[in-house]
Amino acid sequence: MTVRRVAMLTAGGLAPCLSSAVGGLIERYTEIAPEVEIIAYRSGYQGLLRGERIVIDAQMRAQAGLLHRHGGSPIGNSRVKLTNVADCRKRGLVGADQEPLQVAAERLEADGVDVLHTIGGDDTNTTAADLAAYLKQHDYQLTVVGLPKTIDNDVYPIRQSLGAWTAAEQGARYFANVVSEHSANPRMLIVHEVMGRDCGWLTAATARAYRELLAGRAFCPGLPFGLAEQDVHGVYIPERPIDIPAEAQRLRAIMDERDCVNIFIAEGAGVADIVRAMEADGQEVPRDAFGHVKLDAVNPGQYFAKQFAQLIGAGKVLVQKSGYFARSAPANAEDLRLIKSCTDLAVDCGLRRESGVIGHDEDQGGRLRAIEFPRIKGGKPFTVDAPWFSALLEDIGQA
Repeated sequence: MTVRRVAMLTAGGLAPCLSSAVGGLIERYTEIAPEVEIIAYRSGYQGLLRGERIVIDAQMRAQAGLLHRHGGSPIGNSRVKLTNVADCRKRGLVGADQEPLQVAAERLEADGVDVLHTIGGDDTNTTAADLAAYLKQHDYQLTVVGLPKTIDNDVYPIRQSLGAWTAAEQGARYFANVVSEHSANPRMLIVHEVMGRDCGWLTAATARAYRELLAGRAFCPGLPFGLAEQDVHGVYIPERPIDIPAEAQRLRAIMDERDCVNIFIAEGAGVADIVRAMEADGQEVPRDAFGHVKLDAVNPGQYFAKQFAQLIGAGKVLVQKSGYFARSAPANAEDLRLIKSCTDLAVDCGLRRESGVIGHDEDQGGRLRAIEFPRIKGGKPFTVDAPWFSALLEDIGQA
């Protein structure tokens, strides 16, 4: 089947790969199939429903390499779930009697799109698969080739999601400045809240990256502003239960000795306990269009800061979130290499009309391939017995 026109969209939260992935797709098509027309739907599935598109012209093609230097998404994002009919209607994205999946499918057909490239998490890519299935039922062949974007690194069966390495590096850089706040007040508790709803990979990787930064620093001896004060003293992730009394006892000893405590916590850590407490208290738990608990409303960092502060005798508490800083950065060198290999294969798959999500398939020896949509699923937990994580916990006295 001939490919005449391809479309792309980015959806969900930001990650340090979106601009580069868009640029990489444009560059690869221009390199090996310059006759193929390229369009982009503005602001993800919202733009698809509204028919808002950007035509990638010759000038954009020639300058697409510039996108590798930028964060964010050059074509815009949104959080829209096509199967959440009520939400789409409420937001005015479709009419009161319209079905979002049908509207989106008809738009793709009207625009003559042969291949749709989706850059997003599991919701983004499985929704695209639903679109392809719907169109196939109506005798329209749409090839969907997804790219896995999530800084949580929690998509089955993909070994490494685009942008996650950069997010960890940027989170570490963020905390490298914040940690100096412990010198502003005696007995300071600093809580670094890191993104990660169900998976603790990013929190663990950020802590590791931060400690690698510390290892490269020199400290003036004899002053209470050294490695021990700036180190990580606790790492808390959804996959490991948090024994608050036991941890408070351990952290109190550090506070008494060092006059400060620094902890890294995933935003999803302990959320189930917080939600249960809210519901038992008769409070409504806010949720988004996908049914996920709105973590900014639950505020796990503040919750655990309050729990620990009294128990360890903190004089002042500072909660800082690195998420928006980290996820909006341009991709680092390591991610750029991963993005390049994935976008090149995505274009090859698109041209031969092979659908799937591009990634290193953990169930097939880590081979880079188009992974079948039914096998794509979010919520993959971090492997807490990974040797590097076990070594980190042992090193900080938390094992």
